[in-house]
Amino acid sequence: MFGVSVRRLCGKLGMSRQNYYARRRLRQRRQVDGELVVQLVQAERRLQPRLGARKLRVLLRGSLARAGVRLGRDRFFEVLRQGNLLLKPRRSQSPRTTHSRHSLPVFGNLIKDRPVSRPNEVWVGDLTYLRTKEGFMFLTLLTDKMSRKIVGYHCGDSLESIGCQQALQMALRQLQPGQRPIHHSDRGSQYCCHEYVQLALAGGLAMSMTETDHCAENALAERMNGILKSEYGLDQRFKTKAQTRQAVEQAVHLYDTRRPHSALGYQFPAVVHASFLPPGPPSCGLPGHWAPRARPELRTGVRRPAQVGVIPVADQPVEPLRGRSISVTSASRK
Repeated sequence: MFGVSVRRLCGKLGMSRQNYYARRRLRQRRQVDGELVVQLVQAERRLQPRLGARKLRVLLRGSLARAGVRLGRDRFFEVLRQGNLLLKPRRSQSPRTTHSRHSLPVFGNLIKDRPVSRPNEVWVGDLTYLRTKEGFMFLTLLTDKMSRKIVGYHCGDSLESIGCQQALQMALRQLQPGQRPIHHSDRGSQYCCHEYVQLALAGGLAMSMTETDHCAENALAERMNGILKSEYGLDQRFKTKAQTRQAVEQAVHLYDTRRPHSALGYQFPAVVHASFLPPGPPSCGLPGHWAPRARPELRTGVRRPAQVGVIPVADQPVEPLRGRSISVTSASRK
């Protein structure tokens, strides 16, 4: 060490050699632990490129524990900051998709200040656009207000009501007998048209709509659009409409089954939704019926999804995801 022995250096610093070597081992361990965290975060970001640090910490807790890594919140954020892995907020501009100046019948707001305690009590719906080089596409979402699970969706190239109707039909198919959710949306013509209202009423749904502050009164549905766009790459400009549909399928699947939700105590929406329902045929790849607090390792295989990563989705080839959960052993830390 530049001609200075460890013993002499420790003497100048007033430190024992045992303390010196213990501190060096601690620094080396911290470096190895930090490298493992970076590798796990990069692996998860290949699936969910805009997943935030708090959710990543919850999602990777099991893998880190199996590797013998004990990491506090501040240290976790420090490692991500040093690796330039903290996300920066992005703003997105979108064209108008809501046409509320029409002569169609509207409904009052039935969910204002209404608490929900179980899935399929209230569904919120909204419509957003997606860009492609072949023209705009429009994504319709129906989200369960309690579990935050996307219960119905459709991606099509028409702004007419037919896409909303197909999303509603998907949601209706998963209802259990006797369940009659309230359907809440803005006053867009897609939701007010006679065909859509008749389909909802025939399914036993009660219609609810925003009244004055449309964005605030439908905040959860608006938020869902933002999550899928900002965290799962749907705000990119895709090459083809077929690739857009594949990216939507992957984004919905990952959101439902692999994104810890802070409003749910960092549980997965699909798990919370299933835990309140009677056991039945598995849906969304869920292999059974779990208690509300369970957080199992879920597979993320989707048929030919559009790969999401640091490079914009539209510029990447479409490849199948590996259906294996991320795991490490203590051997990887050596």
